[in-house]
Amino acid sequence: MGARGRPEGMSDVEWLVALEEIRQLKARRDRYVDAHDWDGYESLHAPDHVSHHAPDHTFGGNETEWTSSVEVVKNLRAMAERSTTNNVHQSHGYEITFETPTKARGIWAMTGAHVGRHDDGTSEWEISFGYYYETYEKRDGEWLFTTRRWHRYVGMGSEQVIFPVESLKGTDGFSVFEA
Repeated sequence: MGARGRPEGMSDVEWLVALEEIRQLKARRDRYVDAHDWDGYESLHAPDHVSHHAPDHTFGGNETEWTSSVEVVKNLRAMAERSTTNNVHQSHGYEITFETPTKARGIWAMTGAHVGRHDDGTSEWEISFGYYYETYEKRDGEWLFTTRRWHRYVGMGSEQVIFPVESLKGTDGFSVFEA
């Protein structure tokens, strides 16, 4: 591995272009999920994308894994349709490391805000802080998400302060995807 998290043989220009393409991919992902643009959202993910959520209150304290881009969109859409909901994802402070010129890993700090009104008239709000651990591959000339793991470090909401059910061991949120 060369300097600045890039493989040997990847020029400065190739590296900078790839970094910007991944940064744009992430920006579109956050905007599409917040706007409930499910077709756009799915187009950013490889068909064999795997999304893993550490145990927290969102999924009843259970670890959740979705194993295709279709399953990801189906579940996110169902979650969004259970109530009138608005979300804002803000990803920042990224670290991107290239394994090859067409494979990379990214860690993004994330702040997420959610407000919702349920059919029974009750409402809720939540603000969460954590990290996304993601992998990307360039396929047919386009960078796509291939894996994602969300880990909430802390959150607060209309009901309570939200702590993660599991604490992340070290800073390697990728280990869940590795055998």
